Amino acid sequence: MVRLVLFDIDGTLIHTGGAGVRAFGRALATEFNIPDGTEQLKFSGRTDTGIAREFFLQNQIEPSRENFRRFFDCYVFWLDHLLTQTRGGVFPGVWEFIHQLHALSSPPAIGLLTGNIRLGAEIKLRRFELWEIFQTGAFADDDEDRNQIAAIAKLRGGRLLNETLPGDQILVIGDTPLDVRCAQHIGAKTLAVATGGAKLEELKLAHPDWLVEDLTKVNAEEVCLLH
Repeated sequence: MVRLVLFDIDGTLIHTGGAGVRAFGRALATEFNIPDGTEQLKFSGRTDTGIAREFFLQNQIEPSRENFRRFFDCYVFWLDHLLTQTRGGVFPGVWEFIHQLHALSSPPAIGLLTGNIRLGAEIKLRRFELWEIFQTGAFADDDEDRNQIAAIAKLRGGRLLNETLPGDQILVIGDTPLDVRCAQHIGAKTLAVATGGAKLEELKLAHPDWLVEDLTKVNAEEVCLLH
C-alpha cells in the first residue's frame, strides 16, 4: 500500500483566481518600487523562493536574506488580502478523493509537496478549509529546488510514520511536469491532473504513472494499491 500521499497546491487542490501572482506583483511594487514585475516571470510548477530570486537578479537587487524577508512579509499580507477579493475554489474531485483516502483499510498519511512558502500555503488552504487535513509537508522555505523539497517531504513523511519509506510507497499528485519529475526524483508514484498548469498532452510526456483530467476520474483505492 501507498503509505504517504503528497499533494501539490496550486492547480492541483485549488485555484485562487490569480491571487498568488497578483500578490507577488503587489509585493514587488510595494517593497521594491518595480511595477509590472511579474510580466517576465513564469510561475507554473516553480518555487516561490526561486521566482523571487530570479526577480532580484533580473533587477539588480541583492538576493540577500533581508530582501527575501522584506518581499515575503509583504507578499503574505497581500495574498491574505487578495484571496478575499478573488474567485477561487477547490477543484472537482479533491474532497471526494481525500475522503476515499481516509476510508482505505490502511489510510496513508497525507501531506504537501509544494513550491509555496509554508505561510503562503497555509493562507491559501485555510481560505478553502483544507489546511487542517495535512499532517506533514515540505515547502519553498525548505529549499528553492523542487527535487530537494520532494526529498525533504519524503524524509518528514517517514519520520511521521516512524519508518523509512521506499519511494514506491509514496504517491505525489500534481498538475505540471515539474511535479512529476520531482516525484520521480525520489522514486515516488505519480498521479498527474490536468486541472492547472499543463494540458494532458504535455503531462503525458513526463510519463506519470496515472494521468487524468481531474480527481473525479480516479479512485484512491486504485492508485494506492501497489501492483
